[in-house]
Amino acid sequence: MAAFVRRGPDRPHWRRGGPRPILNDHTHLSPGMFIPSRGSKVANPVVRRLRTLSRPPVRALAALLSLASALLVAPGVGAQAADASGLRADIDRRVAQVDGKVVAWRRDFHQHPELSNRETRTAKIVADHLRSLGIEVRTGVARTGVVGVLRGGRPGPVVALRADMDALPVGEEVDLPFASKVRSTYNGQEVGVMHACGHDMHTAMLMGAAEVLAGMRAQLPGTVKFIFQPAEEGPPPGEDGGARMMIKEGALDAPSPTAIFGLHVFPFASGHLTVRPEGLMASGDVLRITVRGRQTHGAIPWAGVDPIVVAAQIVMGLQTIVSRQSDLTTSPAVVTVGSIHGGVRNNIVPDSVVMMGTVRTFDLAMRGDIHARLRRTAESIAASAGATAEVRIDTLAPVTYNDPTLTERMTPTLRRVAGEGNVATAKQTTTAEDFGYFQQRIPGMFVFLGITPKGSDPAKAAPNHSPRFFADEAAMPTGVRTLANLAVDYLTQGATPTPASTRGQ
Repeated sequence: MAAFVRRGPDRPHWRRGGPRPILNDHTHLSPGMFIPSRGSKVANPVVRRLRTLSRPPVRALAALLSLASALLVAPGVGAQAADASGLRADIDRRVAQVDGKVVAWRRDFHQHPELSNRETRTAKIVADHLRSLGIEVRTGVARTGVVGVLRGGRPGPVVALRADMDALPVGEEVDLPFASKVRSTYNGQEVGVMHACGHDMHTAMLMGAAEVLAGMRAQLPGTVKFIFQPAEEGPPPGEDGGARMMIKEGALDAPSPTAIFGLHVFPFASGHLTVRPEGLMASGDVLRITVRGRQTHGAIPWAGVDPIVVAAQIVMGLQTIVSRQSDLTTSPAVVTVGSIHGGVRNNIVPDSVVMMGTVRTFDLAMRGDIHARLRRTAESIAASAGATAEVRIDTLAPVTYNDPTLTERMTPTLRRVAGEGNVATAKQTTTAEDFGYFQQRIPGMFVFLGITPKGSDPAKAAPNHSPRFFADEAAMPTGVRTLANLAVDYLTQGATPTPASTRGQ
């Protein structure tokens, strides 16, 4: 540190060798900064501190230390704010440039949908695109999943963005030039295949966000992981897959993110966003009940045990679990039987019937209670008729639990992206998402993006999973901006990990 020697009332000189600039009325310290004479009134606290350099040496040294702190800290805060503002403006500019590509990708995926664990074409397009951006790519995660790693030019935390890629066994009934004509086999049946839940949009929007962020990598203070997930709708019977398998195979490792964000299109006003802390979407469990009777001639049912009648009684009995046995003031719940198969001919009582359904809950204790009641009800009704019921319940997805601290912190980002009046608190929905598995490992936030066209009534719009599901592409730039801004804002604000005990189920 340099010392000072007095050379007059207002003129301390640097003691070190070389030129000795005088700090007087108009000596510039940096562009636009000078020291006025002692008699003038000074509003700038930094300049006021500089004037103390003409005081005794000890006090001057203290003033210099204080000055150094002011110059290092205060400009840093301002620079950080300016940096964040510049990044946001860059995002908007780049989203506009990539919008045409995002629409083209979405239409291609929509026209060529692939069922769960079969997303090979989609995954290749995603991986090729990420590689073209210079992003590190790992393929074959959970069969067809793709993980990309974009390392920013500056040090910082790691954040993850996730999209799902699979379609549904639904025949499309929407009149579009890029409507799906794909047919496939699902569960032994020939079915149409359609992106009836918007995963084509999710994949295209995350590809767009990847291109936006890759173009800004030098300015990014940290790392972004892009997780393109297969089998969100559930793997085929007998197979593993989805978010749980991706985690097992290292999607959240090397590097490990401290937060994850995702979004899902939903039939409300196009471009609007909704989010809520804690439970947003229900847990989803797959129910399978096999009723075994005794086959006989349809004309003499007393000679056997009719599993079709027993199955019908079980269906009705299951409905009383939610309506008459569960305390719905605690939390919502749903039990639905969506499939019954048994018999091959009109005059033969079959030997068995297989029923499949779903269970949705938001509360862990209620979930366990309903599972126990399902088994008791099915088995007891079957036994009363001389049949048996084998009940199997497989966990498909946990509660989609938005970390409250993270949600509060990032909601201002949503308001800035969509507009203050276009962000609302979401209602809980008994639909399910296996994004909750990621949230069990790290804090996460899941957001809904509206895709009902302007002028249409969202209440009359076809819901997700309908063959008439229609999504407004005009909402996609908002989706791309949301993903990119969530990542950038999280990185620039720095990571604040949340203890696992607060992350729900």
